[in-house]
Amino acid sequence: MTRSSARLPLLAVAVLLTAAAIALRLLLPATPLWAPALILLSAVAIAAVAASRHATACQSAPPALQRRYTREMLIGMGSYMALLFVSLLLLGHTEAPVLRALVALLPVAPIALVLRAMVRFVRGVDELQQRIEFEAVCIAAALVSFAYMTGGFLQAARVIDVPASAAMLWVFPLVCGTYGVAKAFVARRYR
Repeated sequence: MTRSSARLPLLAVAVLLTAAAIALRLLLPATPLWAPALILLSAVAIAAVAASRHATACQSAPPALQRRYTREMLIGMGSYMALLFVSLLLLGHTEAPVLRALVALLPVAPIALVLRAMVRFVRGVDELQQRIEFEAVCIAAALVSFAYMTGGFLQAARVIDVPASAAMLWVFPLVCGTYGVAKAFVARRYR
């Protein structure tokens, strides 16, 4: 896999996230400002990883596996963003608690597809790449858990006031983003 082709999936995700942040702000202006801002921050971080020299160091998967993973991730994330917008639009017009729960959970199914793509990718790579993936996931889980716990202590002491829904919604994206950064550093150790 060439350097430029390894960066294309990351750049595609960054563009998709940027479009989602802009669309969220334009289509749903009542949405709290932190939501599109964090989506845009994620896009910038992913674009920075794609532009770095470490983007290809993390990609030792066979080309067919990499293509399948990219396709499944783009379909999953695209579906997630589309269903997130539908969910946010419908929640404003839905009153019944059962319907509100069903509408709120619409974006969960595509995330399950994303998780499935991740597991299939890890199962398809060699043992060294699996070790890199494992270490990166462990580091990401530890760092995000530490940050979440630290925030919890600050919240309990009334130093900060973060809405619970915002905190809960950003755990998974933070784990994914931290994993990406950790993977770049872990992969350098094995070069």
